[in-house]
Amino acid sequence: MLKYKISTLLTLIIMIFTFSLVKADEPKLIGKVIYIDPGHGGRDPGATYKEIKESDINLEISNKIKKELEAEGAKVYLTRNGDYDLSKINTKNHKKNDLETRAKLINESDCDIYISIHLNSDKSPSWEGLQIFYTNKNEKNKKLAEITSNEFKKDMNIKRKIKQLKNMYLFDRITKPGILIEAGFISNSNDRYKLKQNDYQEQIAQTIKKSLINYYK
Repeated sequence: MLKYKISTLLTLIIMIFTFSLVKADEPKLIGKVIYIDPGHGGRDPGATYKEIKESDINLEISNKIKKELEAEGAKVYLTRNGDYDLSKINTKNHKKNDLETRAKLINESDCDIYISIHLNSDKSPSWEGLQIFYTNKNEKNKKLAEITSNEFKKDMNIKRKIKQLKNMYLFDRITKPGILIEAGFISNSNDRYKLKQNDYQEQIAQTIKKSLINYYK
């Protein structure tokens, strides 16, 4: 009888342990829809340094984010998946139309969150570091910015604080929850070097994935 009880107890422990492992390995973003916006593209390369274009790095990082989020079960859209802008006109207002199109795509989608990827630039080459921005267009924006910023502080020792955006044409028009991530300064030699590295881009993508998982806990 004692042997039977011990055997039953061991079986139960093994079942609980196995169930816990399976549950831990389950994708954590199933049912979530994320829109990734790689800034600029095409005739609008964004900030540049010699042959390095912001638009190219934005897309590289965005593709890595997409891969990471999809691995966790999320459905992921990109506003662009190549080197082009989203303007539907060829006049001097093409940039404005590009931003309007991005906002419309995100607002009219079924996405739960958007993440816009850009690079920063400044006349002074001393400015450096990734930074996260948010607007007050949606009450969830600040919480998402704070959680994401905390993850970057832990994973990548990012020290720049979150900042609220005001009077930004694109982000003032997006009503879905989301944030803007300026992944670094293309005008800073250290940031510029890191932003071109595949490992660094992967690290950004993995940290964003962890941030969204924590946001939805």
